[in-house]
Amino acid sequence: MMFFHYLKYFLFHFIGALALVAILLGGHYVSGGLAIVFIAYMIGDGLMGDDISTPDFKHPGILTVQLWLALPLLSLIVFSAVWSVSSTDALGFGSFISEFIGYDVLAARDEAGLVQYASTFILTFLMTGMIGTITAHELTHRTWDPISMFVGRWLLSFSFDTIFSIEHVFGHHRYVSTINDPATAPRGRNVYFHIIASTIKGNISAWNLEKERLAKFGNGPLSFKNGVIRGHLMSLALVLIAYGIGGEVGALFFIACALFGKALLEIVNYMEHYGMVRNPEVAVQPRHSWNTNKRISSWAMFNLTRHSHHHADGNVPYQELRPYADAPMMINGYLTTILVALCPPLWHKLMTPKVLEWDKKYASEEELKLAKAANLRSGIKGFIIAAERPLYKN
Repeated sequence: MMFFHYLKYFLFHFIGALALVAILLGGHYVSGGLAIVFIAYMIGDGLMGDDISTPDFKHPGILTVQLWLALPLLSLIVFSAVWSVSSTDALGFGSFISEFIGYDVLAARDEAGLVQYASTFILTFLMTGMIGTITAHELTHRTWDPISMFVGRWLLSFSFDTIFSIEHVFGHHRYVSTINDPATAPRGRNVYFHIIASTIKGNISAWNLEKERLAKFGNGPLSFKNGVIRGHLMSLALVLIAYGIGGEVGALFFIACALFGKALLEIVNYMEHYGMVRNPEVAVQPRHSWNTNKRISSWAMFNLTRHSHHHADGNVPYQELRPYADAPMMINGYLTTILVALCPPLWHKLMTPKVLEWDKKYASEEELKLAKAANLRSGIKGFIIAAERPLYKN
């Protein structure tokens, strides 16, 4: 049974391998692979319920090494995707694969149509977010581990988002659920506006944090020691590699996948903290993040779903996060909630009652005042005064 608990966190390798094979085979295999990913996450979360297990792992190193494997896996997926939209066979890649598996991937690529290109694009930016950003999120919290930081930042470079390793760890976790946090969406905000606003403010925040760090050592911000500058150069290097594989088309395809992968992160930020308020004088607690314990999302995303515990203690490795069944809950699993967020009328219809319930069940007296002001600004009707509901206890 314990073996299964290790094995379940390798689900993302299986999904990544499925995406890689689908992209290489081309044709209807790409659309089929994309459909399987959506079915696995959405139907799986809907049918398989919650995972509230908290096993004691005796060999945590295994669960770290499997995170590092995300970098070669994502590199292969993106390389194959860029190759699939190019007109050349870089490094004889297609010829080698065709000979190795006995299937003419070059012919399948040459017969590709609009549906295949669209499916490849969607599948690639989904993998950039799911295999790249989610894994990097776990790794870049391990600031004491140079290997994890190296792998994590390179994973983030695939979505032009190495600043995440700075702003998220040192900014977001400090200011979450307050107006000073770029990633926390205020009540009433549209997800599409949030993608742009959070991206811009997040980059500014990362620059200021890095500038402050460098100043402590007597260094200016315009230096190769600046992690923001180095990170963007890493992403630029990947664009140049994509250009080498597929020319202008390959580079543009990579850029589009990277940008949509970054947008996917901001959508996740949007749904993880939407409408939350926090008294800045109070330490971050489990009630300040939306949580979900859906089984497939939890297994394939390294318990990112247990976001309430993660924000209560960002140094806890993913396998030790607790489910907090009494924390405020998302609409459903991650992919389902993402799709709901992309439809603002549906999102607000489903989330406004949840936000008001949060006010009633979880907010402290100070936070009720913040919630009332937030409701007035957003036009949300409904407010519960402190005397009308019991105070949530952590």
